[in-house]
Amino acid sequence: MTQNKRILSGIQPTGNLHLGNYFGAINNFVLLQKEYECFFMLANMHAITVKYEPQILEDNILETTAALVASGIDPKNNTIFVQSSVSAHAELAWIFNCTARIGWLNRMTQFKEKAGSNKEKASVGLLTYPILMAADILLYRATHVPVGEDQKQHLELCRDIAIKFNNDFKANDFFVTPEPIIPENISRVMSLRDGTKKMSKSEESDLSRINLTDDADLILKKIQKGKTDSEAISESILKSNTRPEARNLINIFSALTGKKMQDVITNWNGKAFSEFKKELGLLLIEKICPIGKEIIKLKSDPVFLKQILKDGSKKAQEVANTNLMEIKKIVGLV
Repeated sequence: MTQNKRILSGIQPTGNLHLGNYFGAINNFVLLQKEYECFFMLANMHAITVKYEPQILEDNILETTAALVASGIDPKNNTIFVQSSVSAHAELAWIFNCTARIGWLNRMTQFKEKAGSNKEKASVGLLTYPILMAADILLYRATHVPVGEDQKQHLELCRDIAIKFNNDFKANDFFVTPEPIIPENISRVMSLRDGTKKMSKSEESDLSRINLTDDADLILKKIQKGKTDSEAISESILKSNTRPEARNLINIFSALTGKKMQDVITNWNGKAFSEFKKELGLLLIEKICPIGKEIIKLKSDPVFLKQILKDGSKKAQEVANTNLMEIKKIVGLV
C-alpha cells in the first residue's frame, strides 16, 4: 500500500513562468513538501494536447525544473520528474480509457472552453486528457491532490474511475479515492491589463504579467503601468464587481504579505493607488527577484537540472512500475 499522505501534482512545462504560476501552484508546492511525500510531475504529455513546438517544449522542461528548485522545492526530499519518462502513465491511461464512460467526458467543462466553438477539430487528447490525469494520480496511489477551482471536476472524474475500477474487478479498494487539497491561501492572479482575465503568458503584452525572471526595474515599471481606476482604495473593491483591476492588486499584496484582503484595504483605506503601487512593487522585488536570479543561475547548468530529472524519473519509475504490475494482474493483462 502507498505511504500515508502522498501527493502527486503536475505542472505543464510552458516556460516563462509568471506570478500567477507562482501563487497558483508553485508556492503551494513549497508548503506541501513539509507535510507530504511529494511527486512533482512536469506534465509534458498533457502539453501536447494543443499545438506546440517540440524544441520549445524540451527547453521549457528545464526552465520549469529550475523554477521549482529556485522557489524552494528540495529535489533531494521530493521526486521531480518528467511525465513522458515513465511509460506506465500511458499504459494505465489506456486501461482507464476502457473503464471511464463517454458520458463522463462529455460533462467536462474545460474541454468545452478549450475546444471553443469547433469541437470537431480539437484533438482527441484534449478530450481524454482528464483520463490521463486520473492515471497520473492513481498510478502512484496518491492520497491527496492539490487542485485549483478549475481542476475540481477532473479530480471527481479520477475518483469515479477509481471507484468503478475497484467495483468492476472486485479489487477490494485497491485504489484509494484521493482527497483534494484546496488551500485557503491560494491566489488567483489576474492580468495587470485586464482584471477579468487570468495572468497568462499567452497575452500579447508583456506588461500584463510579472515574470519570475523580471528584474527590479521591470517589476516596478509593470506595477506602475498596471491598470487601476481613479477611485481611492476603499471597501467598494471587495463589494463591487466594477473594480476588477483594483481588486487584483489588493489580492497580490495580500498574497505577498499573508494578510487578508480586508485587512489590506483597512490599512490603505482612502489612499491613492499611486502610493500603494510603490509599496507593492517593493514587495514583489523582495519576493520575486531572488527566485528569478536563482532560475537564471540554474538554467546556466543544464547538466545539473537533467540529473535532477534523471534521479526523479528513476524513483518515479520504481513506484509506478510496481503498481502497474499489480494493476495488470487485476485486469488480466499478464
